Amino acid sequence: MCAISVPEEGSAGDSEQPPPKRSFMDAFLASKGADLREIEEVRGVYPMRVTKHFLSLIREKDDPVWKQCIPSMEELWDLNREDPLMEERDSKTSCLVHRYPDRVLLLVSSKCAMYCRFCTRKRKIGRIEEIPMSEIEKSIEYIREHKEVRDVLLSGGDPFMRTDEELEHIISELRAIEHVEIIRIGTRMPVSNPARITPKLAAMLKRYHPLFINIHFEHPREIDEECSRALATLADAGIPLGSQTVLLRGVNDSAETLTALFQKLLKNRVRPYYLYLCDPSQGVEHFRTTVQEALEIFRQIQGRTTGLCIPHLVIDTPGGGGKVPILPDYMQELDDEKIVLKNYEGKLFVYKNPRR
Repeated sequence: MCAISVPEEGSAGDSEQPPPKRSFMDAFLASKGADLREIEEVRGVYPMRVTKHFLSLIREKDDPVWKQCIPSMEELWDLNREDPLMEERDSKTSCLVHRYPDRVLLLVSSKCAMYCRFCTRKRKIGRIEEIPMSEIEKSIEYIREHKEVRDVLLSGGDPFMRTDEELEHIISELRAIEHVEIIRIGTRMPVSNPARITPKLAAMLKRYHPLFINIHFEHPREIDEECSRALATLADAGIPLGSQTVLLRGVNDSAETLTALFQKLLKNRVRPYYLYLCDPSQGVEHFRTTVQEALEIFRQIQGRTTGLCIPHLVIDTPGGGGKVPILPDYMQELDDEKIVLKNYEGKLFVYKNPRR
């Protein structure tokens, strides 16, 4: 039937898992009422991989955690583009995207500990062999040659699928480039497989400051005791932590859920950074909310919690135009004398311009 890989907790490799763990997954899904034939059909198009840790967060079929990791037939029902953000157009090597003037995206892994069903790179993640280190070396050479690049974001897949040694080699090579000022890592490992975040890994990363880590969080239930430990390990190493959240229908599309998530993140020393509208990639249409819904949810969050909890609400523009922030209609009127503002309660206030 449906043989689904469950990565070994704490591992950074990409080897196949033994058959007993696959049968465990089948039994788990069947016990929750899943249709294994439907899951197998979707897996024929989009790979599936889930960690035992993330499975442990599921309470029932189709809950907010389930929807993120268990395939749905809805993934096969839309006609969105494979690469709406035009990453392939802006790729300078097989694993480097150079879109913005001073920063690049360096893809260092083609795999994740689990495959999120809403992934914007469903066209390639988990479908190809691991990115060869030789290709990453070519990308690092590109960065050496382009002195305008001051900021490098390591992504993938998940960079923490690489071993500590591989990751240190990549980071040390980048840190040796004089014009590279900032190194960032995008990951979901503290959520999907927190055992991977070890004191050894944190101590290694600490040697290469300034280094920042952004982590994908979608629901407050993801921040359990193990996740909190992983976050503390990174934060105690002096690494600034930020979050990226995708607004997902049926998962977190309410002000109450997102406020709880952002407050819990801040408690764990993670600054909410981006709240994305879901990219219109293939296989994710059922997760998308309207712009109007997103603005209303954001308006409800604004003013009801500390400003440190408020991320940027952004759309990563289809066609490769980059991230654009959007805001509710706080500004009602503007002229030479004044601006009329509407606060989170819908009340109007006047701020007068200085007289000249």
